[in-house]
Amino acid sequence: MEFIFDHIVINVVDIDKMVKFYTEVLQLPGERLEEFTAGQVPFPSVRLSADSIIDLFPKKMWEKTNPEEVCRPNLNHFCFATDEAGSKALQAILNEQGVVIEEGPVKRWGAHGTGTSIYFRDPEGNTIEVRYYSDGERALPCFLDS
Repeated sequence: MEFIFDHIVINVVDIDKMVKFYTEVLQLPGERLEEFTAGQVPFPSVRLSADSIIDLFPKKMWEKTNPEEVCRPNLNHFCFATDEAGSKALQAILNEQGVVIEEGPVKRWGAHGTGTSIYFRDPEGNTIEVRYYSDGERALPCFLDS
């Protein structure tokens, strides 16, 4: 059996700030933004790829089930993959936007072998890893810091 990544849901406190970060800083296309603003759908999304989206749940969707926390204690981080040029472009954008790269570039293990990753946070503290894979490094072992 094989799966593809369909979506991830992030519980959000400040929906406007998070939509702006994901659409303007990370430059992901927004989905259902107008419909959300018009009150026609309960949450907006951003498109990661043809197969995957990130749903941004506003507080009213999760506050009744977990009013004390933002309901993220089990999520360590999530990871996007791009190519080397995309990673370098993203690093420049993050720097321009004042988003701190907390770690990296570092070699880490992932779905396609060893890649080079950076780590940073969105406005609500979710850790995001963005990596690229070089053909010559994919097969290299990556035990420490992976």
